[in-house]
Order: sequence, then C-alpha cells, then structure tokens
Amino acid sequence: MPKAKATDIAVTGARAELELARVAETLGDAADLARRVEADPADHQARFDLALALNARGDAKGAVDHLVEIVKRERTWNEEAARKQLVQFFEAWGPMDKATLYGRRRLSAVLFA
Repeated sequence: MPKAKATDIAVTGARAELELARVAETLGDAADLARRVEADPADHQARFDLALALNARGDAKGAVDHLVEIVKRERTWNEEAARKQLVQFFEAWGPMDKATLYGRRRLSAVLFA
C-alpha cells in the first residue's frame, strides 16, 4: 500500500474495524455481560466488554453510552481504556457517522463538565 494511502481515513477506519472485530470474537455473551453490569455497575471491565459486544452487534449508541459511563465514573480506569476505545470506535465509524457525532458530544460533555 502506498504510504500516502496508509493514513487515508477510509484505510484507518477499515483497520480499526478489523481490530474491533478481532477483539469482539474473544468476548463472552452480551446478555451475561449485561447481567454483570446490572449486578455491579462499578464493574468497569464487564461494562467495557459489553460496549465492545454491543458495537459488534451494531448497537453503536449502546456501546458509546457504556464507555462514556466508565469515563464518567472513573476516567483513568485501565489507563483511560474507555476514552481510548471511544476514539477507536470514532475512527472505525468515520468522522461524520451519526454514532461518532453522538459519541463525541457525550464524551465532551463528561470531560469538560
């Protein structure tokens, strides 16, 4: 691939999508993860995994909501994993995607509140 194309938005988005799909394959059942989060809302790992599972199922808004909730509760959890994951989602979805715009608004509201 030409060096100029390696940083193209479509190429970086495709790479992010592939990485997300690879990670999603290793997650447990979304229903089990949702039960864990419901039982313990402070279980950030379960919430994080649930966000990845929801995104893999096409529920981008649900994924954003769970990751923003982690940022809201404990911004620095796991070296800011929730914020970093949101950025990876934004790259995969593209800058003008409805989910990206929604996620950026939600994240900004928490970070700059």
